[in-house]
Amino acid sequence: MKGRTVTAGKTRTCPHCKATILESAPVCPACRHHLRFGVAGVGADALPGEVAFRVEGSIAHPAGQPPREYSVVVALRNARGEEIARRVVGVGAMEPGEVLSLDVTLETFRTRE
Repeated sequence: MKGRTVTAGKTRTCPHCKATILESAPVCPACRHHLRFGVAGVGADALPGEVAFRVEGSIAHPAGQPPREYSVVVALRNARGEEIARRVVGVGAMEPGEVLSLDVTLETFRTRE
């Protein structure tokens, strides 16, 4: 991919975990495997990203109550409110006294033209 222009937003499949990722990504954001090595480990087509949005939180299931099931769903919408992606990223059950933490990050990247 070095030496050619990548269309902004173009995707490919990670060969390791099969997640859909940006073609310009030097590291898979899902499995964190290195996919391409450029100068100092930076992809040839993408400039370093910045965190545009981040939410962190945790929830504790009170002791003495029965287990509770959970589903973690992430939905992405465009400016018109149309859903363009929806994924269940985790399901399970919380035992009494258990704590779960969640970290959602949206990174943006400028591409070279």
